[in-house]
Amino acid sequence: MAFPKAEIETLWAPWRVEYFETKDRNPNFLENAARASDDAEHLVITRRKNAFLMMNRYPYTVGHLMAVPYRKTGDVASLGDNEVLELWQLTIHAQRLLRDAAKAQGFNVGINLGECAGAGVVDHVHVHIVPRWSGDTNFMPIIGGTRTLSEGLRALYEKLIAAQERLNG
Repeated sequence: MAFPKAEIETLWAPWRVEYFETKDRNPNFLENAARASDDAEHLVITRRKNAFLMMNRYPYTVGHLMAVPYRKTGDVASLGDNEVLELWQLTIHAQRLLRDAAKAQGFNVGINLGECAGAGVVDHVHVHIVPRWSGDTNFMPIIGGTRTLSEGLRALYEKLIAAQERLNG
């Protein structure tokens, strides 16, 4: 009997079709979220004076958040002291929320500057906060070239908002 390779290499992830079928992906989604009044629609979790925290609509892993300055710039050197401070404070806040809502045990935090560095949005700096768990690495990304996400965006958004309310007292 032959090994059923075709069946095993096929994964069903229907929520990803939204991203792949979008021909004209919105390169200004961060700027749009900055100006939006409907935070839930744009997955914005927290707003401060100079920056905000939002979920990544197409996450690397469940709970992938981004701290974003309102001002659109691709150069971190052009950020003012208050913007840098708020971005870092939101990065810390994101970790607290993810520890509470998703029981995150660790984090990858970083900024991709420039297209060659992996920046999907080169003209609007943002800090990635990616939660991690002990044992969360597996064969799927390496062999299957596929990441698996165990929770939907809306469900996690609601958990993060609830965690924020608990943490704010």
